[in-house]
Amino acid sequence: MINEGKLLVVSGPSGTGKSTVVKLLVEKLDRLCLSVSATTRPPRESELEGREYYFVDHTEFERRIACGEMLEYASYNGNYYGTPRDKVEEWLGQGFDVLLEIEVQGAKKIKDQRADAVLIFLIPPSMEEAEARLRGRRSESEETLQKRLAIARQELEQAQYYDYIVVNETVEQAVEDIRSILRAEHLRYAGMKPFIAGLKAVPNSAE
Repeated sequence: MINEGKLLVVSGPSGTGKSTVVKLLVEKLDRLCLSVSATTRPPRESELEGREYYFVDHTEFERRIACGEMLEYASYNGNYYGTPRDKVEEWLGQGFDVLLEIEVQGAKKIKDQRADAVLIFLIPPSMEEAEARLRGRRSESEETLQKRLAIARQELEQAQYYDYIVVNETVEQAVEDIRSILRAEHLRYAGMKPFIAGLKAVPNSAE
């Protein structure tokens, strides 16, 4: 029914639970591909190259920017994050939906390039819950944690630029909310035009 896939962008402050929500969403939707971002930050102990991120140094990242190989990129907390262009465009052209889990700066750049991109801002039920989730990771110093919380409060001001706001009370409900958004976006007139044109082109059997 729909020729091209939807580009879905999920952002949110630290402690929102984005990675957990995204992981379950990809598991539940067969035709949803998760784009793997590139970053200059060092990998955490549990992260693998090509699974969570492609880990590169600043020089290589800036080369990719200069060559137009990044669909978007942003600087966050002293490191680059960005989306490789080639695979995303290939999947969309094949009719797959593509999900980007990226920061606010990158999301704005995606919207500037593709007005049809669907931007979803995931937020915690409270900042106290966000802090508790960050502390639960036990992967960062107190200084880094406080810096993340400060950035998170600033990022909440950017919610106005997104199409949808999803509150992550529970992972299951957040996933279902995003699935509902994606279903509705696929039923917009702009996406259904090819199907409608096909219906009109079929000869009437009674004629």
